[in-house]
Amino acid sequence: MPTYNFRNKESGEIIERIFKMSEKDDFLKENPQFESVMLSPPALGDPIRLGVRKPDNGFREVLAKAKAAHPKGNVNTF
Repeated sequence: MPTYNFRNKESGEIIERIFKMSEKDDFLKENPQFESVMLSPPALGDPIRLGVRKPDNGFREVLAKAKAAHPKGNVNTF
């Protein structure tokens, strides 16, 4: 279930709740003093898989061994 953040319009207090997606709208209808807020963007993925960072040398060694064991494969050792 997703985690949602809500801000109290009167006090500015931020609370965090875990709901099913269908329960979020019901919560907001029952509690008009709260508004939904996004504190941080959702994670888009692993930086190594996205190509932002290269794996460390230990994992690169494991990839090299996998590549040696499978010469016809296309294992990328970076």
